[in-house]
Amino acid sequence: MIARLLLQNTVFVVAMGAVLFASAGTLQWPSAWTFLATSAFLGPLCGWWLYRIDPALLAERLRPVLQKDQPAADKMFMTVFVFVMLAWLAVMGLDRRFPSSDMPTALQALGLVLFLASTLFTMWVFSENSFAAPVVKLQTERAQHVISTGPYAHVRHPMYSSMVLFFAGLPLLLGSWWGLAMLPLFVALFAVRISIEERTLREGLPGYTDYAARVRYRLMPGVW
Repeated sequence: MIARLLLQNTVFVVAMGAVLFASAGTLQWPSAWTFLATSAFLGPLCGWWLYRIDPALLAERLRPVLQKDQPAADKMFMTVFVFVMLAWLAVMGLDRRFPSSDMPTALQALGLVLFLASTLFTMWVFSENSFAAPVVKLQTERAQHVISTGPYAHVRHPMYSSMVLFFAGLPLLLGSWWGLAMLPLFVALFAVRISIEERTLREGLPGYTDYAARVRYRLMPGVW
């Protein structure tokens, strides 16, 4: 499992680097190297931590993003999401190739902080929810049940909350206002994904409807 983790993380980091540098037309991009090096380090480290505390969840996270037992709507969503994310990386690379953003160094540092915060937040989610699969599905074989502790006591979908931090932090770190301008698009995509997930959980997970009545907010306390 660790070998698969290392392979997947390497492929993911190399793919992101290829899109960023190819669209930027240069390797002289210190903040991009910072992001990739941090990802190359944190991926295996967090994976090893998850392997120690919840190997079943790590195995689930290493499965493909398209699976036979996920709803067709989620398969379509994941296809669109991957395309949009690649386009987002390319836009930030083009912003580097044809400089149109003047990002203060302090905001780039804030971007790194948000990126790291999103990682810590995600680890918190994993520590509370052993059923945090990368796809929408009911894990009856693992006796899935409602999780209402930790971040789930405040919002119903904290994983997406952590991803908002990532999609805000990375364009700041890379110095791309155009990348940051795409943040509302990702929030809208998360809203679509949440609707798919909520429908699946309400229909098939005992107790979820009651949990949703107790925890009103989906993504951000006091907002939505």
